[in-house]
Amino acid sequence: MKKIMLTGDRPTGKLHLGHYIGSLKNRINLQEECESIFIIADLHMLTTKNTKEDIIKSKENARQLVLDALACGINPEKVTFYLQSEIPEINEIYTLFQSLVSVSRLERVPSLKDMAKDANIEMPFALLGYPILQAADILCVKANVVPVGKDNLSHVEITREIAMKFNKKYEKIFPIPDAVISNECPNLPGIDGKTKMSKSAHNTIDLTDTKEELTKKVMKMPTDPNRIRPDIPGKVEGNLVFLYHDLFNDNKEEVNSLKERYQQGMVGDIEVKQKLIVALDKFLTPIRERYQKYNDNNYLDELIQGGTNIIRKKVQATLREMKEVMGFYS
Repeated sequence: MKKIMLTGDRPTGKLHLGHYIGSLKNRINLQEECESIFIIADLHMLTTKNTKEDIIKSKENARQLVLDALACGINPEKVTFYLQSEIPEINEIYTLFQSLVSVSRLERVPSLKDMAKDANIEMPFALLGYPILQAADILCVKANVVPVGKDNLSHVEITREIAMKFNKKYEKIFPIPDAVISNECPNLPGIDGKTKMSKSAHNTIDLTDTKEELTKKVMKMPTDPNRIRPDIPGKVEGNLVFLYHDLFNDNKEEVNSLKERYQQGMVGDIEVKQKLIVALDKFLTPIRERYQKYNDNNYLDELIQGGTNIIRKKVQATLREMKEVMGFYS
């Protein structure tokens, strides 16, 4: 029997290269060997984006999220998409899990404080409970595998703890899921080189950026700050532009040559960036092509609604099983 993979994102805008390196690449590989389920986590969005305008916009962002995933290589024949808010049973499972974890344990999750800081808000109850709702997302479909970015690793650990506590306290019905993180660059730095790539930091390269947009962004990227002329030997290690070359330029001979020349003071930053623009444009071209192929709102809505109907039945079955072993039906 195939393992079940649960993955997904909040519908807050376009996906970017950080999403691709951090988790999408793993999702694309794992879809071949797992039963793959992709959550559109619009309830999680409410932790930091909860105005009426945010919520109205989330419908279009949900389509955008699915479209970006398909453009990257997620196969609609192999993956089931579902909208979190359309499955109310997830909230009931969330409620049943709340007694299995303490406030002090949640307060030790490092990413929650970072999320509140990034959103410039005081920690709301919903954000503190974010990992519990995420546990409900994962366990409601009895997922075994969860591809996540490094910042969500601690959330999956909470899920594992909840699953083990439930199995011990009542009856063993949940698998203990494993997180899968990128071995390449779990937190891809943004184009400013200061923090990880993130929509809130406005330092992203989006998966659908044109060559013109790529050019503007890459030319702003910092390099070796001590190199004021191209004939001065520069550092490759820790150089943001070369990090991107290593990750996205498939011409490794060119990358090695650029590194050698850079260290010898025989190539300028502009040429190194121009080569990166070409490499990124080549990398993004098939993504843009698939984007155009799947860019149909009716098709995307059908994928989301059809998948939501399928997953809701699975979640209802899990909830019934939970309530039986907990004694609600005795």
